[in-house]
Amino acid sequence: MHFERALFCVSPASTIREAAARIDGNAAKIALMIDDDGCLLDTITDGDIRRAILSGLDLSSPLDRLPECKLKAHAPVTAPIGTDAAILEHLMRERRVRQIPLLDARSRVVGIVTLKELAEKHVLPMHAVIMAGGYGMRLRPLTENMPKPMLPVGDRPLLELIIERLHEAGIRRVSLLTHYKAEAIESHFGGGENFGVEIDYVQEDEPHGTAGALSLVKCGADPLLVLNGDILTRVDFSSLLDFHRDHHSDITVGVREYDFRVPYGVVETDGVHVTGISEKPVLKYFVNAGIYLLKPEVCRWIPENEHYDMPTLINDCAAKGKTVVSFPVREYWLDIGQMEDYQKAVSDMQNGAI
Repeated sequence: MHFERALFCVSPASTIREAAARIDGNAAKIALMIDDDGCLLDTITDGDIRRAILSGLDLSSPLDRLPECKLKAHAPVTAPIGTDAAILEHLMRERRVRQIPLLDARSRVVGIVTLKELAEKHVLPMHAVIMAGGYGMRLRPLTENMPKPMLPVGDRPLLELIIERLHEAGIRRVSLLTHYKAEAIESHFGGGENFGVEIDYVQEDEPHGTAGALSLVKCGADPLLVLNGDILTRVDFSSLLDFHRDHHSDITVGVREYDFRVPYGVVETDGVHVTGISEKPVLKYFVNAGIYLLKPEVCRWIPENEHYDMPTLINDCAAKGKTVVSFPVREYWLDIGQMEDYQKAVSDMQNGAI
C-alpha cells in the first residue's frame, strides 16, 4: 500500500477526533502515533475510537486519554520493511490484526500492509441476514404495490444498495427473510449471481418478529450479521466483526448516538428542595441502529414458531449472563421508516452523501 505519512500519522498532542479522521481517511483504517523522529509510539484502531465514544469521552480530548479505552496495553504489532508477504499474512492471522506498520532499522514508520492486500480472495467470514418482509405501512402509498426494500433510491432499489455494501465488504452469503410481496424481491435478485453474492430466501407465511424469523435460517459456523431491510449505512463491517471478536461477544448491537435538546430549563430537585437548574440541556442516548452480529449458536436460543423480537432476545441473553455489547455506528446511517426519511435518502443519494 502506498504510504503517505500525512494520511496515517498523528502526534501525541493530537486529539481523538484527529486520529479518527486519519482512520476514516486512509485505506488501512488505522492511525499511527509517532514521535518527532517518525518512530512508532502506538497504533490507534477503529475499535479504540468507538470505545471512546461509548465511554463518553469528548473527541476533542487529547490522545493521552485514549489508552483507558483500549482493551489491553500491548506493544503494536510491527515488522521490518522487506518482510516476506507470506510471513506478514501469517503474523496478521496469528495476532488477529488487519494492518501491520513496516519499520526501518531505526524504528521509523516507512510503510504499512493490510490483510486485504495480501489475501488472494478477500472474503469476510459473516453470513448476512436481511429482514425484508415488512409491510412498510408508514410509507404508504409508495408501498401499496411494492415492498419497502424495493423502493428506489437513485436509480436502484434500497435492498440492492444494501447488498452492494455487503459485497464490497467481502460478504458473500446473504439470506433474505421475506413476507410482503416477496415475489418482487426474488424476481429482481434471483440467486444473487448478478450481484456478487449467493442469496437464499426464507419466506415467512406469518411474521415471527425480528428475532423469531432467525429460527428459520440455516446457520453455519460464521457469525450472523442481521440487518433491518430499511437501513442505509456505510458502517465498516470488518470493524464490527473485529469489535465482536475482541469483546468475545454473543450479541453485538449496533447503536447510534441520538441527541435531544430539552426546550425548557430542567429543575433538579431533592424532595421539595431545588438543587439546581439546567437551562435547555442536551440529553444523549444510544439508540438501536438495526444492525446486529450474533454468534451462530444464539439461533438455538430462539423459540420456534413464536413471535419473538430482537429486543426480547437481547434482554433474555443479558439476563442469562451472556455477553452483549454495543458498537457505535459513527458512519453514515439512515433508518428509512417514514416518508421524510425516504425523501432524505433520495436527496442524500443525489448529493453523493451515500
